[in-house]
Amino acid sequence: GMREIAAELGMAVGNLYYYFRDKEELLAYVQEEALAGLLQRAREVEGLGLSAEVALFHLFTEHVVRLNDPVEGTPGSLAHLEVEALSERTREAVLARREEYERALARWIERGVAEGVFRPVEPRLATQIALGALNWTVKWFRPEGKKSAREIGAESAELLIRGLLAAGRPFVLPSEPAAGLETETAR
Repeated sequence: GMREIAAELGMAVGNLYYYFRDKEELLAYVQEEALAGLLQRAREVEGLGLSAEVALFHLFTEHVVRLNDPVEGTPGSLAHLEVEALSERTREAVLARREEYERALARWIERGVAEGVFRPVEPRLATQIALGALNWTVKWFRPEGKKSAREIGAESAELLIRGLLAAGRPFVLPSEPAAGLETETAR
């Protein structure tokens, strides 16, 4: 409830109610913020002229960072998985934004398949599998762990990309962000 949320944040419940009418409004806000950041990153990557595998590497890495990094990410991102807790009207709006983001990822997979970079896969299914793995990191990632969200994101991205690559296709890990793709801390 709102009291528990306020207590966890170390604030008075009245302060929380100043910004959010109820728990659903707070939940919707967190989901909308996470999706806004993910969609922004997808738009940035779109115009950089990257290969499909490098573009997806950056998008997958940033997905994990956005959901898990306490500095660069979206606070409360575990709520990103709780779409079913929203009312129908609010849920429909969030699901429409999710669909937009999923289509952006699926287009990169489709492009990679068409160019022979990725093996023949159904782009929508591959996107759903990748998002299932990336989203689930909010359940087990710990900021105080041995690896940062960015490191976990990069390792996750590499595993997913290598699973998509066509037979015999090499994958060279990008050593830094693509030109024109800044990290949140660099902004």
